[in-house]
Amino acid sequence: MSILQTGADKPTTAPAPSPPRSGFAQSEVPLPPRESRLRAPPEPAMKIKRTIKYESDRVKGFCEEIMRIPGCDQLQACIQCGTCSGICPLSIYMDYTPRRVIALVRADFKNEVLRSHTVWLCASCYACTVECPRQIRITDIMYGLKQRAIKEGIYPRHFPIPVLAQEFSKMVLRKGRITETLLVMRLFLKANWRAVLGSWRLGFGLIRTGRFVLRSERIERQDELRSMLAADDRGRKPKEKP
Repeated sequence: MSILQTGADKPTTAPAPSPPRSGFAQSEVPLPPRESRLRAPPEPAMKIKRTIKYESDRVKGFCEEIMRIPGCDQLQACIQCGTCSGICPLSIYMDYTPRRVIALVRADFKNEVLRSHTVWLCASCYACTVECPRQIRITDIMYGLKQRAIKEGIYPRHFPIPVLAQEFSKMVLRKGRITETLLVMRLFLKANWRAVLGSWRLGFGLIRTGRFVLRSERIERQDELRSMLAADDRGRKPKEKP
């Protein structure tokens, strides 16, 4: 008599474990609960760096002096919207953004403004002046701060741009023109004389091609140019000769 075996009649045995996939090893470390896996890790606390300004650091009257410079009279109209800082292509390299420079000038923090790198990094692209909602001539303010920094002798030391501006002005006042070779040599010797040693190949190539000119150029009627520049500094027109 044959007996029909059903699934219940078959012996129940545990299935053999499948071999691990190639390149993967079975881990016996238990996984954390699903809730903890879904929970986002705690964010680190954000550190805020603040610089405290004191009343004793102010130089009262500095803002009024800057506003008397032509083109800087609208300085107090700034609403601190930050458009100038957002549009400036060099603001990421500045220690103070243009918006902050305006705020420091209005608060009479003279030394902080003149010692900053911001005014010297301005590329005079006039993007801030074009986009300013109050039509403030921010580029002209930067030029005014540069002139004041050179006049006061307050600017970042060992920074090449102020040295370049001073040597350029001296050469124009003396000769009426600049000689590029002499200007670059004076810049390197005063700002970073070690760079001259590393540029000997470039200098040798200029000498070989006849482009290393050491003869200074000058213009005629230099006294008229000096009188024009002096009158411009005083804010009046020079006297015309009959």
